[in-house]
Amino acid sequence: MHALDGFEDALIERFRAHPVLANVKGLPEEDFAALLLQRRFVSLAFTPCYDLAIDLLRDEAGLRIARVILREEYPDGHGHTPSHREDMTHDMHRLGISRPALVASRPTADTQEVIRDTLELIADAGGHADADLRLLTILRFWGEVLVSVEYGRLWERMAPLLTEGGRNRSRFYFPHHVHDAKTHSLATVSLLSGSHSDRLAARVTELLAQEESTDCFRELEERALHLKARFYDQFLPAVDRLAV
Repeated sequence: MHALDGFEDALIERFRAHPVLANVKGLPEEDFAALLLQRRFVSLAFTPCYDLAIDLLRDEAGLRIARVILREEYPDGHGHTPSHREDMTHDMHRLGISRPALVASRPTADTQEVIRDTLELIADAGGHADADLRLLTILRFWGEVLVSVEYGRLWERMAPLLTEGGRNRSRFYFPHHVHDAKTHSLATVSLLSGSHSDRLAARVTELLAQEESTDCFRELEERALHLKARFYDQFLPAVDRLAV
């Protein structure tokens, strides 16, 4: 597992170093707002992606973990508590994005393509003999580990606006940065670990132990990273403008 941790940590650092994420603090307000508005559409696709994977999973232990994570997106069955998506909108408003801007926003062609290709990646994974390992690997790395990384980078820009009197006021971005994070290595993770990434990792490592090769794990993490990077590539012109 130590070799896989090194491989995975290198992918994480590659993502952290994406020019848009690495320069997020310097982006003009309008470019940062455009990024958040587009990222919202990816977040809205989170639950359909999880639902699709759950439909295709056969591993009962993996299913239970995925179901729990999905249900956490909608706390309180009586409707008194906002969903995580509502918490995101709340944070966006505090960051200065108006309701009219939210109403007028539409996913770009690049954003739509990334969402479509993510669903395709999940659907394709379900057709393999080792579908459970593939699906849980995607949910963990695409839906949790890399999300924590990108929200951690975005938080560098958001923190002054969402912190008041020394108190963190973020209801979405910072909490997801924390509870989606990889906090243990693949070699030491257990079901007692608290984050979403680590809970999924506990089952992924058990399934990996039954396989002769780790090739599919490596391939799918590479592809998940590529999808995430492609989303941010559409904002590279904003970084280029910083250098002018």
